[in-house]
Amino acid sequence: LGLALCAGSLCVVSGATFLYHDYCVIGAGPAGLQVAYFFQQAGRDYIVFERSHAPGSFFALYPRHRKLISINKQYTGKSNSEFNLRHDWNSLLSHDRRLLFRHYSRDFFPNADTMVRYLEDFASLLKLQVQYNTAIIHVTLEKNEQAWNGHYFLLTDQDRKNYKCSCLLVAAGTWVPNVVNFPGSEYVEGYETVSINPEDFTGQTVLILGRGNSAFETAENILGVTNFIHMVSRSRVRLSWATHYVGDLRAINNGLLDTYQLKSLDGLLEGDLEDLAIVKDKKGKLHITLRFYLENRNISSDIDSITLPQDELDNFATRAPYDRVIRCLGWKFDFSIYNRSLRMMPGKGNIKKYPQIKPSYESRGTRGLFVLGTASHSVDFRKSAGGFIHGFRYTTRAVHHLLENRHHGVPWPSTVYPITQLTNSIIKRVNEASGLYQMFSVLADIILLRDNATIFEYLEEYPIGVLAELEMQTGRKARNGLFVIIMEYGRNFSGADKDVFYYNRAVGEAQHAWQSNFLHPVIYYYKHLPTEREMRLRHPDWPLPRPDAIHHIVEDFLTDWTAPNAHILPLRRFLENCLSTDLRNFFAESCFLFAFTHEKLPPSCQQGYVRMQGLVGGQELRHHAVQAGLLQDYTHTDFSDDRPPDSHDGSQEQLMRDHGIPVHPLQHLVNAKDE
Repeated sequence: LGLALCAGSLCVVSGATFLYHDYCVIGAGPAGLQVAYFFQQAGRDYIVFERSHAPGSFFALYPRHRKLISINKQYTGKSNSEFNLRHDWNSLLSHDRRLLFRHYSRDFFPNADTMVRYLEDFASLLKLQVQYNTAIIHVTLEKNEQAWNGHYFLLTDQDRKNYKCSCLLVAAGTWVPNVVNFPGSEYVEGYETVSINPEDFTGQTVLILGRGNSAFETAENILGVTNFIHMVSRSRVRLSWATHYVGDLRAINNGLLDTYQLKSLDGLLEGDLEDLAIVKDKKGKLHITLRFYLENRNISSDIDSITLPQDELDNFATRAPYDRVIRCLGWKFDFSIYNRSLRMMPGKGNIKKYPQIKPSYESRGTRGLFVLGTASHSVDFRKSAGGFIHGFRYTTRAVHHLLENRHHGVPWPSTVYPITQLTNSIIKRVNEASGLYQMFSVLADIILLRDNATIFEYLEEYPIGVLAELEMQTGRKARNGLFVIIMEYGRNFSGADKDVFYYNRAVGEAQHAWQSNFLHPVIYYYKHLPTEREMRLRHPDWPLPRPDAIHHIVEDFLTDWTAPNAHILPLRRFLENCLSTDLRNFFAESCFLFAFTHEKLPPSCQQGYVRMQGLVGGQELRHHAVQAGLLQDYTHTDFSDDRPPDSHDGSQEQLMRDHGIPVHPLQHLVNAKDE
C-alpha cells in the first residue's frame, strides 16, 4: 500500500518524490510546442520534456541533405491570413504574427536549419514551459480513483527524477530507424549515418533500400557522380501528385525516375527485402543474392562457393556488384519506454510503425494518454496530412478542445447565427478555412440546428471519426439535425496507378458536381446524429455514414467557391430543401407584400423586416432592383418628397404611407403575422 502526501506541485508516494503537473508532454518538436501554446493560452498547469538542449532536435539532423519538402509559399494574391495558411506548411498556430515562417525564409522549400531556429523562437517568444535535457526513459501508471482518468502517469527521466501527471500527451514523433535484418545486413549503411558528401560516391555503384522521400533524396544527392544507382523496395513507387498524399514521393526528389525511364543506367526494382542476402567478396564488392541460396551455407564462406542468382539466370537484374548499400526505410515510434500497464501497442499492417489510437487521438489502451504529431498519423495514414506540420497543427488544436471540455468543462468553441446566415457561413469557411483544406476527410465543420431551425451553432474543425460522440466530446447538443462540411477528392481520382492528367479530368458544371475529382467541399445532412454502430459499419472508403442528403460543391480551378450560379445558388437550394424553408434575402418591399400574401414569412423577413431591420427601397435602390429583376415595377410611388432617398428615419412608416395604408393597423397586422 502506498500513502501519497501532496503539497502544491510536490508529491511523495511510498518514499519517492514526484513533481506534479496536470499535463505532461513528451517531446518539444512542432506538435509538443503547439499543444504547449494552447495550454499556455488557457492557463493550464503543464510541462514539456525535451531530451535535447533545444526544441526540434529531429530537424537538427533530418533531413540529412537539409532541404525540407514542406512548401513555404510567400505570395497567394490574398491578404486573408487564414487562407494563406493553406499554402504555408511550416508555421505553427499562434496569435503572434512574427511567428509566421515566411518571416524566417523566402525559399519555397526551406532549409531544415531554419526550422530549428523557428522552433527555438516559438518556444522562447511565447515563454512556453519546456524542460530541456530531460529524457523520459520510463512511463507507468498508478491507479487512483480520485485522478481525472482513474490513474496518474508516473514518468522517470535519465537522472532518476520522477514526475506525475493526470494527462499524458506523447509528441515524440517517430525517430527510431526502420531496420530489416537479413544475411549480410551488417554491410548496409543507414540513412542516419551515411556520408552526404557527393565526392565520397564518385565512380561508385550504389544500391538503395527503400522508396520514400529519404531514399530519393539520397539518390538525388549523388545522381551525378555515381556509375549507376539501383533502388529496391517491396512496393511500387507512389507519386504524391497521383496519390494526393504529401508523404509519397515529391517531384523535388524524383530525378532518378527520369534517368530510369530515359535509360541512363539507373533503375528501380520491386522485391521483399527480407528475401535478400548480401555477400562480400575479397575486393570488398557487395553481391546481391537470395536468402534461400544461403540456407545451408555459411555467409562467411568464400563467394566462389556460394550460389548466386546469375548462376542460374544469367540476366539477373542485380548481377553487377555494388560498392555500397544504403538503407533508407524511414522511422518508427519508440515503444520501449512505456510500461506494459499503459498497453501502448503498435498498429497493424502498414501502420505498425505507429501506436494504436482512436480517431480522437487518445490511446486505445489507456484513457488520458494522447498521441500528437507525426506519431498520430495512423488516423489518416496515406489519406490526409496528419503526419506533417500543416496537418497536425490542427489536430493538436482539436485535442486541446477535447481536453478543455473533458477536464475543465469548457465546451467546444462555437458561434450562433440566425438561419439566414447559413449559406454565407458555409461559403466563407470553404473559401478560407485552412484546417478543412489541409485535413480533408478528417476534420469537419459541424452545423447544429437549433430552435426549430431558426438559428444554428457553428463548430469548426471537429474530428469526424468521433462524430457519434459529438455531444459528449464537445458539450454541445445535436437534437434538431446537423450539417457536416468536409473537403474531399473524387472517389476514384487518387492512387499510385492513377493517371491524374487525363483529358477532361475536371468537372465544370454544377449538375455534375458529384463527379468532381479535385479537392472540393461536400456537405452532409443528417436528421439525427449518426450512431457509433453507423460509424463502425460505414463503407471503408466513405469518411461518414450514409446521410439523409448530400451536396457536392463543384470543383474550382482557382479553389474559389464564390461563383453565384455554379457554387452559391446550388448550395442554397440544397439547404432550403433540407430545411423546407426559403433562405433568400428580401427587400423590405417584398417582405411587406409577403405579409399579405403568405401565411408564413421567409426567415429573412421574420428576422429582418418585421424587426425593423434590413434594406428599405429608396428611388435609386428601387430602380436598381427593378433593373436586376429583383423587384416588380408594380408601383408608381412618388419619392420626390423632402426627405433624402436614403434616409432611414421613419422608413417603415413612410413605406406604408407610400402604399396609402394607415400605419398603426398595418403594424398590428405585421406583428400578428410575425407571431
